[in-house]
Amino acid sequence: MRTKPALTDEDVRKMAAAAEAHAAANQWNVTVAIFDDGGHLLYLHRGDNTAPSTVEMAMGKGRTSVLGRRETKIYEEIIKQGRTAFLSAPLVAMVEGGVPIVVDGEVVGSIGVSGVKSEQDAAIARAGIAALGLAG
Repeated sequence: MRTKPALTDEDVRKMAAAAEAHAAANQWNVTVAIFDDGGHLLYLHRGDNTAPSTVEMAMGKGRTSVLGRRETKIYEEIIKQGRTAFLSAPLVAMVEGGVPIVVDGEVVGSIGVSGVKSEQDAAIARAGIAALGLAG
């Protein structure tokens, strides 16, 4: 039997606060979604003046990232390179902004962000992950 790390409530709160602080510092209105390793939602917050559609996008990015065990940017790049069959894959959001949370080589969750440019969404997610002393 093997053991693996798991996110705690405190971890989730730290990441959420750091991600939202990064967004606020840049005056970006976003939705932040944090998932466990099974793709279950642990945290969701839509900021003031953020479009309602960002909720589904942030959740889709986060879920896609954790279930695929990679950044959603990778799927976006694959599609841009002409592998359009990925558009029919059962993943939800294949656009940058979903980043896995990796501890000791194990994906323990993910953060999905939506509301600004995709690369800015990803930067917000990485800021959240960095709050745990991890690279995103």
